[in-house]
Amino acid sequence: MRIASVVGARPQFVKLGAVSRAIAAERARGADLEEVVIHTGQHYDAGMSDVFFAELELPQPALNLGVGSGPHGEQTGRMLEALERGLRQVAPDVVVVFGDTNSTLAGALAAVKMGIPVGHVEAGLRSFNRRMPEEINRVATDHVCDRLFAPTREALRNLEAERLGARSELVGDVMADAVLFSVGKARETSQVVRRLGIGTGQYALATLHRAASTTREALPGLLEALEAVARRMDRLILPLHPRTAQAIRDICPGWQAPDRLVLTDPVGYLDMLALTEGARLVVTDSGGLQKEAFLLGTPCVTMRTETEWAETVEAGANLVAGTAAQGILDAVDRMLAAAGARDVLKARALECYGAGKAGQRIVKAVTNCRAW
Repeated sequence: MRIASVVGARPQFVKLGAVSRAIAAERARGADLEEVVIHTGQHYDAGMSDVFFAELELPQPALNLGVGSGPHGEQTGRMLEALERGLRQVAPDVVVVFGDTNSTLAGALAAVKMGIPVGHVEAGLRSFNRRMPEEINRVATDHVCDRLFAPTREALRNLEAERLGARSELVGDVMADAVLFSVGKARETSQVVRRLGIGTGQYALATLHRAASTTREALPGLLEALEAVARRMDRLILPLHPRTAQAIRDICPGWQAPDRLVLTDPVGYLDMLALTEGARLVVTDSGGLQKEAFLLGTPCVTMRTETEWAETVEAGANLVAGTAAQGILDAVDRMLAAAGARDVLKARALECYGAGKAGQRIVKAVTNCRAW
């Protein structure tokens, strides 16, 4: 059986790792499985792509479509065209797509229109904010895919509410697989904390990269919030996404980071795990980092008006603060004051996310794709 995994953005590379390792384990036990990775090229520079494949020991892409960035409709259209050619060339028995990017939606649409069974990893997540491009991608992908792999019970309930329960399966979260697999290696090999000259537990970590965060309306206030958070901490570390760096140059050309706000280039997955585990607090607009912080026991403040990871909030690991500077700062103060035992948060996260078995469950289901 030939399995085509379609990826394009760095969070998907992490998720791919859990499935690829499970495929390799089944092959080692004698299963006749072949995985072909198709990279759309949505994230195309070395800092956003190549380093992840190396660190996570992922199979190199058989095809890199080189689509690159662009407006949503244009980018998705180019992906569809290139993926149709790529899938015809690869001729897989089944396609697996991951997450909620334009690569996810394009991969699902291309496969289903060609009559190839397609499964969606991380199905059923909902922010219920249809202004988010990711929300449209999630909903549309779930409704066209043949098999839906839900990471949490809440995600499964969302799918059942949309009458997709018959196609859905609770498998756990591949991000939990990835963190459990990689955190030991990160502790052993990452030098990022030492390189930045910061002490464990003395700094906060931030990310700011979503398209909605880098608009002319949103960006100045979010930078103001990060400056205020930096004044609360010894250091606030901000690995700067290329989109954010460009937006700052375009929208806030005179902006200079204060001394305690440390800007760095994008970092690899192992360095990001090390920074997250060593941080006193995470402040983010990312979906994946909310969850990684939870799995590592690090309190999180989310600079958005909603989250698709409701269990992080219910468990007391995350506060959704909105996008106003004062609200973000108030949430940071609350989380710093209320921070509990990290081991308790870690245990709650593993209970929510399936304790590292998601990849195995997905591969078991995928090998039965002819019954979908």
